Amino acid sequence: MKQVLLFSFTAMVNPTLVAATTVMLLLPDPRRLMLGYLLGAMLMSITIGLVIVFALEGSRSVSTTEHTVSPAVDLAVGSIFLVVAAVLGTGRDQRVRERRTERRGAGGAKPEKVPRWQRALGTGSPRVTFAVGALLTLPGASYLAALGGVTKLDPGTAATVVLVVMINVIMLTLIELPLVCYAVAPDWTPSAVERTKAWFGRHARTIVVFGTATLGSLLLVRALITVVS
Repeated sequence: MKQVLLFSFTAMVNPTLVAATTVMLLLPDPRRLMLGYLLGAMLMSITIGLVIVFALEGSRSVSTTEHTVSPAVDLAVGSIFLVVAAVLGTGRDQRVRERRTERRGAGGAKPEKVPRWQRALGTGSPRVTFAVGALLTLPGASYLAALGGVTKLDPGTAATVVLVVMINVIMLTLIELPLVCYAVAPDWTPSAVERTKAWFGRHARTIVVFGTATLGSLLLVRALITVVS
C-alpha cells in the first residue's frame, strides 16, 4: 500500500497538468473548462488503469517499468528543468533573445510556437478541454508504478477499482482543488482567481523559475526513491 500512495503523490508532479491548470485559470469561466478537463482526464486515466491492472495482474511488466524507465526519465527531465530554472533565473534567456532580435534586424523575432493543446484550451470550450484532458492524461512512469503496487496487493475486483480511482483522485489534485474552491466558496473564488491572474502577470518569471526548479528537484528525488526502493 505504501508503494501505491507514494507513486500516487509523485504522479502529481506532472508539468503538463500544472501548465494546463494555469492556462485554464487565466481564461474566462475557468470552472467549466477545468471540469471538462477533469472529466476527460478521469475517464481516460481510470479506463486505462483498470485495463492495465486486470490485463497485467501477476505479470512483471509494470514492475519493470517502475525500476527501469522511471528513474532514467525522471533524472533526465528533472535535470532539464533545473537547467531551465538556472537559465531563467540568471536572465540569460533575455540576453539571447535580444541578440537574436538584433541579428534579425527590423523584422523582429518570429512569434514563438504555442503547443497545439494549449491553443485548444484557449478556445474556451468545455468539450475541447474534455478532449484535451483525455489525450494528455496518458500513463506516466509513476502512474504505472502505482498500478504495479495495486497488482502486488491483489485486493480483488471491487477493491482494485476503488484503488485505481483513488490513485487518479490523488494524481489530479492540482486541478481538483480549484474546483472544490468554486463549489465551497462560489462568491469568493472568482475574485480570488482575478487577483491570482493579476499576481501571475506581475510575477510570471519568478513563478516559472521557482516552478521549474521545484519540479526538477522533485523529479530527481523521485528517481532516487525509485532506485533505492
